[in-house]
Amino acid sequence: MSQTASSSARDRARSAATVAGFGAILLWSLLALFAAASGTVPPFQLAAMTFWIGGLCGCATWIARPSRAWALLQPWPVWLLGVGGLFGYHALYFSALRLAPPAEAGLINYLWPLLIVLFSARLPGAGGLRAGHVAGAALGLAGVAALFAGRGNLDFAAGAFPGYAAALGAAFVWAAYSVLSARVGEVPTDAVAGFCLVTAALSLACHLAFETTLWPADATQWGAVLLLGIGPVGAAFYLWDIGCKRGDVRLLGVTAYAAPVLSTLILVATGYAKPVPALALACLLIVAGALTAVRASRAEPKAV
Repeated sequence: MSQTASSSARDRARSAATVAGFGAILLWSLLALFAAASGTVPPFQLAAMTFWIGGLCGCATWIARPSRAWALLQPWPVWLLGVGGLFGYHALYFSALRLAPPAEAGLINYLWPLLIVLFSARLPGAGGLRAGHVAGAALGLAGVAALFAGRGNLDFAAGAFPGYAAALGAAFVWAAYSVLSARVGEVPTDAVAGFCLVTAALSLACHLAFETTLWPADATQWGAVLLLGIGPVGAAFYLWDIGCKRGDVRLLGVTAYAAPVLSTLILVATGYAKPVPALALACLLIVAGALTAVRASRAEPKAV
């Protein structure tokens, strides 16, 4: 009976952590809205500002429990993973947007959920790679492809190859960061605050080297920057860390495909974008993919 109770408690804890990861995906769906509302702040400057806010939000939780600040005392490989994941991904993605058309770069970048599903098969206790997870991720990727194609013609020009390579690199970096985070599950999520602050410093250095400073023009734009730092670039990374370390990372990878669709729906609802017919198809494919992955998570492990 005690073993059954212990197993049930583990399942509940894993489900709660997975739900936390879903929270990160929901917050990322607000990223485009807040970014659009923030005006013309250059990408690296915006990253520096928002990661600074996100890092300080994490540090603020230490006021009640100062001992949690000891989470920053981690070996250098943990810091390399954390900062490499957060800064490396954003640096590569911003570079991709500069060197390639945004639609093509975005589509290539959204290979990261599929890569998470594939990489997670190597995690201890994963039970191999389940066909349902792969099928769900493939359906999700098809949904994102339909969404991007519906926005306009996708034209993978050979001259933009460096941008495509950067976008693919970003996808690999974020997938590796997400899956490897599960391997360092003993590292407290409080350490993410330190990763955010270092990422802010590196982003500031890139801004000073490559961009011209442009500040938000009014209170609305400043408010959007603040909300970005608190939500999609703040709380989302803490929630994602919890989900990857203690939740079902494969299911999170599949459901991550909901972020661009939810983002588009939000942009349409707020007047920042126009609805396209492909949006409905994208929704159907991504929902089908998520349901397929959920069934795979509930079934017995079947390696493929």
